[in-house]
Amino acid sequence: MEEKKQPIIEIQDAVVTFKRNHSSITAVDHVSLTIGQGETYGIIGYSGAGKSTLIRLINHLQVPTSGKVFVNGQALEDLDQRQFQRARKKIGMIFQHFNLMNSRTVLNNVEFPLLGEKITKSERKEKALALLRLVELEELADAFPSQLSGGQKQRVAIARSLANNPDILVSDEATSALDPKTTLSILKLLQRLNQQLGLTIVLITHEIQVIQTICHRVAIMEAGKIIEAGKVAEVFRNPQEQLTREFIDTSINVQEALNRIQRNSNQQQLYLLKFVGETTNQAVVTEMAQKFAVAATILFANIDQFDNLTVGVMILALDGSRVEAGVEYLRQQSVEVEIIKKKVGA
Repeated sequence: MEEKKQPIIEIQDAVVTFKRNHSSITAVDHVSLTIGQGETYGIIGYSGAGKSTLIRLINHLQVPTSGKVFVNGQALEDLDQRQFQRARKKIGMIFQHFNLMNSRTVLNNVEFPLLGEKITKSERKEKALALLRLVELEELADAFPSQLSGGQKQRVAIARSLANNPDILVSDEATSALDPKTTLSILKLLQRLNQQLGLTIVLITHEIQVIQTICHRVAIMEAGKIIEAGKVAEVFRNPQEQLTREFIDTSINVQEALNRIQRNSNQQQLYLLKFVGETTNQAVVTEMAQKFAVAATILFANIDQFDNLTVGVMILALDGSRVEAGVEYLRQQSVEVEIIKKKVGA
């Protein structure tokens, strides 16, 4: 049985409403969310879904119109100024555009959050260098941001965010401006920090690959609401909402493949198969074809990982007198089978 993690962030029935042109816009609409200590929690949705507003509640950059936000068991709005500043230091934040100071060296950027601390200059430098070693950039300590690549700038921003030994790291689309290879390296760094430091990471994104690479749990947002949430493997094993299915299909390139195949299908009847877990390792399609004398043409196949859960998809053209029996056999083997409607005029 999986150990239940102690809550470190609790958002209770939060609403955020903005006034604009004599009307009200609800950016966060009665959202409740609990994030466990040491989790990597992803919040995904398209632009305008309310993701950024929601995570800004965590460090009180955005104050809820109604509802409560607890961090480490403390209601942020109930804290006095000194308590609030102490609590906020325990929440680091990284952004899409890095927010580095171009006139300062890499080392000086990482030192900056420590300038108000009661430590010596040498202690401050030693700590900043240790953080740069942690993100594998110590050799660039004397460089300036203009001399760095995008991935290196984000590593500096991550090191700076860790200066006050935070319990929580909030990532606001931190990999959106990076190429796929660099994105993966940053995600692997965040994964290592989560494991090595016990850091709780909350990230928002519109990219499903980010969720599947490092997140333990996920919430899907649409129009200010969380429409689906849970463990990544469970949500993606059995998505309940159309938006969730769209994100998964995008990840494994199903829709693009389907559009291409339908343009060239010659009116064949197509079937979309989804395999989960152990089923992906079984030759169920071959077994079905042999058992029911069905001609099965594989037009597309892909396998992907979601938090250690293997998910496979396949598009088939099936032909034979016992196709229906064959499809039923696949379903009995825990394969999800969808008959794809033919496009008119295809």
